[in-house]
Amino acid sequence: MNGFSTEDDSRDSGHGQICCLVEEGQRCSRPAGNACYSKRIAKTVQQRKLKLNIDHSVRHIYICDYHKGVIQSVRKRKKRDSDDETGGSPDHDIDMPEIDLFQLQVNTLRRYKRHYKLQTKPGLNKAQLAETVGRHFRTIPVIEKEALTYFIYMVKNNKSRFDQKHDSHS
Repeated sequence: MNGFSTEDDSRDSGHGQICCLVEEGQRCSRPAGNACYSKRIAKTVQQRKLKLNIDHSVRHIYICDYHKGVIQSVRKRKKRDSDDETGGSPDHDIDMPEIDLFQLQVNTLRRYKRHYKLQTKPGLNKAQLAETVGRHFRTIPVIEKEALTYFIYMVKNNKSRFDQKHDSHS
């Protein structure tokens, strides 16, 4: 999970739009995919000195599969470079994996926002909502050992959280 869509959705996800990026002064003419030009991606582009900018005249932040691949390859190279410098293993990624919340439905994102009482301005589009939810999601502390133990227990006992609520009311 790296901030981009995890499947090849290019055939049905273009939203009928063109990539929002400008490369070396030239607007990209490829069809946009599901990948969004998030703040994290913009930071990667800036740090790696890629000659990519967002065209602010467009009303979306979707990028084409070509630019998605370019940015992913730069990220992978950056991780490998830093692993070589620190002597770390390539398996051990210090950076948290990014989850592509854009794959969720807008109603799901709204329910998450409502459940956690996230303050946002009204009328956010799906990309903005996914970005807001993602920022909050990354702040939730998780004790991996406890979560995995609980998950394995629930699977072995063929239970769900829903089952537990009914058991306690019986």
